[in-house]
Amino acid sequence: QVQLVESGGGLVQAGGSLRLSCAASGSIFSISALGWYRQAPGKQRELVATITSGGSTNYVDFVKGRFTISRDNAKNTVYLQMNSLKPEDTAVYYCNAATVVAGIGVNYWGQGTQVTVSS
Repeated sequence: QVQLVESGGGLVQAGGSLRLSCAASGSIFSISALGWYRQAPGKQRELVATITSGGSTNYVDFVKGRFTISRDNAKNTVYLQMNSLKPEDTAVYYCNAATVVAGIGVNYWGQGTQVTVSS
């Protein structure tokens, strides 16, 4: 079992910045990758960025150059630095942990944190 607790959401004006944090606990050894997803009202949850245990990162096109994912292994925490925010970035942001135990993959999710960008 992995528990994820997000923080750092809020209301910001367009062009502003926010940093999201996600603290992981529990079976940390089983985590192969951490990531951030988001879900806007009336839309499906979508991938934003991921980072592997080795530090490799992946971003979707609409956040490249604006968002940065990073992790602090000593604190078991993953961050999402969001710059140049746009109103269309408004969504609930979810932290995800992809785990593999005995060859079986299991995803864990945080409770989500609201990000609202005003125009």
